[in-house]
Amino acid sequence: MAQHQHILLVEDDSGLRELLQEELEAEGYSVTACGDAEQGLQLLQTSPPDLLISDLRLPGANGLSLLPALSTSEIPPAVLIITAFGSVQQAVKALQAGADDFLTKPLEMDHFLLTVARLLENRRLRSEVQHYRSLLAIEQFNGIIGQSSAMAQLFHQIRQIASADGPVLVQGESGTGKELVARALHDQSNRKNGPYMVVNCGGIPSELMESEFFGHAAGAFTGARTQRAGLFQQADGGTLLLDELGEMPLTLQAKLLRVLQDGRVRPVGSDHEIQLDVRIIGATNRNLTEAVADGSFREDLFYRLETFALQVPPLRAREDDIQRLIGFFLTRFNARQQRNVKGFSDEALAMLQGYPFPGNVRELQNAVERAATFCDGSLIEAHHLPQRICQQSERALSLEFMVVDQGKSQIGNSTVSNDVDENAESMASLETVQRQYIHRVLAATGNNKRRAADILGITRRTLYRWIE
Repeated sequence: MAQHQHILLVEDDSGLRELLQEELEAEGYSVTACGDAEQGLQLLQTSPPDLLISDLRLPGANGLSLLPALSTSEIPPAVLIITAFGSVQQAVKALQAGADDFLTKPLEMDHFLLTVARLLENRRLRSEVQHYRSLLAIEQFNGIIGQSSAMAQLFHQIRQIASADGPVLVQGESGTGKELVARALHDQSNRKNGPYMVVNCGGIPSELMESEFFGHAAGAFTGARTQRAGLFQQADGGTLLLDELGEMPLTLQAKLLRVLQDGRVRPVGSDHEIQLDVRIIGATNRNLTEAVADGSFREDLFYRLETFALQVPPLRAREDDIQRLIGFFLTRFNARQQRNVKGFSDEALAMLQGYPFPGNVRELQNAVERAATFCDGSLIEAHHLPQRICQQSERALSLEFMVVDQGKSQIGNSTVSNDVDENAESMASLETVQRQYIHRVLAATGNNKRRAADILGITRRTLYRWIE
């Protein structure tokens, strides 16, 4: 990312200033240089840098005089002070004034460049942490994070449906957040002060399901010594979520349909019905249209539930929300585990953003928490991610390289002919293939210019020229 990072260099020694500017630009940084504090102050105000490198002693002013101007920035630039008159007292004074590091002349160039890289990386991490923390203040919709158009449409539908009393069918792939949608429907409704009950239809043995749902009278069956209220009765005045609705047996589906039609339940072993006021929300990852077709779900119950139907979009349909979710999960992990993992490397973030996440938001959450757990530093690297995500990225990259290699072969093996090949018009130019290949190598290396140059077999200076 060096080519996007801007450095302001304030040094009155013209020879040293030119040398440092040349070395920094060779590393890919954008550098603005000047020779005195007055010019430096003007440049700070007009074009705030990511890093300020300033000599301590400048014509007409002290280099530390530039630091107060940095406090106006939301994320202040990193500051490196250099001087030929180094002392412990001066270093302490510079650090107390807000500098991040202090180097004395003569500068050892490798150490200087490493210090610059470290300070810029630390600032990037501070910026990322601030971004992640700001995610906690994002306007959430009842705990659901999402600002993509797909989620905005879903939120609008929830608001419209919440005020109604009819049953709701929430459909979506596993891990998309159907239970959060159901909870939002309850919290947005007039029933929000009433009970909210959740039952997993796939987790109750079929022989016990009727008793669990509708309750039973004393002596209704062996072991039923006392009367017991079922889940429907416990949810009276509120909402009952039937999760994994598609797993409900057909016999119970018929009784559920009756409850939806007249609002009454009959406990097992009882001669009396109980009038209830319960809103039913059914959630499933099954395709109920197919279930109706194969006879495993009642058609009349499906149409009754479909009055208000919501489709929760998969994560691949809301790519704009991925980084927002990553930041939220990482911030929550740090708070729960009392850790300080600051963010993801460019390579790791690219892998997460390029992965299809068949397990949707739940899989993304697990991937972030796993990576943060195995991270023993402040930055999550690619090797901290689950193996399946790394392998997916490697397979995609191998396929892209294969396509590029095939394109090169086609160009290399083409022969001159008076007859124009029917595919010739669609073939890419060598310049295009070269440019695409460079972009793919940079993406594969997480924008690491040194590694990319080694893979391409060129110098970093040549790579920088190609990028420009």
